[in-house]
Amino acid sequence: MTKVFTSASVSIDGFISGPEESGFEHLFAWYEAGDIEFPSKLDSVRFRMTEADLRYVSDLVDRTGVLVVGRRLFDITDGWGGTHPFDRPVVVVTHSVPDAWVATHADAPFTFVTDGLAAALDRAREIAGDQDICVNGGTIGSQTLDLGQLDEILVDLAPVILGGGRPFFANLSKTPVLLDGPSVIEGERVTHLRYTVRKG
Repeated sequence: MTKVFTSASVSIDGFISGPEESGFEHLFAWYEAGDIEFPSKLDSVRFRMTEADLRYVSDLVDRTGVLVVGRRLFDITDGWGGTHPFDRPVVVVTHSVPDAWVATHADAPFTFVTDGLAAALDRAREIAGDQDICVNGGTIGSQTLDLGQLDEILVDLAPVILGGGRPFFANLSKTPVLLDGPSVIEGERVTHLRYTVRKG
């Protein structure tokens, strides 16, 4: 059965980016903390991890059939040039389709959904098949949790305090949310935590 999960590198004080989009060199230090290369589809994005981190990321990518992201992340990355580093199709939740981008990336495995997150998740299920759906942390993850459609939360806990910025979860209307777990994997400059969202 397809599961919906969110995953993010998070500071000790709960932020997925620091003030004014800072702190990424600390949040993602573990992506470059080893000597084993993880294949990336983008030459501009390289990963060199420890064995434990590599196993963790490999399992995550293998289980993922599609990524669901918001328009903000899409714009920041320019849609990763048409190919996500993890080589997975992407569903973008947006108010309007970026027609100029689509015209120059005709073969890119990107789907733009303009009628809300619930519709985007339905489309993602069609694309994912028997695999799972990864929704972006922050606004999309929070909204998915509020919809009652989030099954798991994966926290890559980085040893840094950012003091502010963009939280992993915010503006939730249904709290508290109880979680089961975690399973724990110790990495280099990161602790990987996996929780199951308790339903009902």
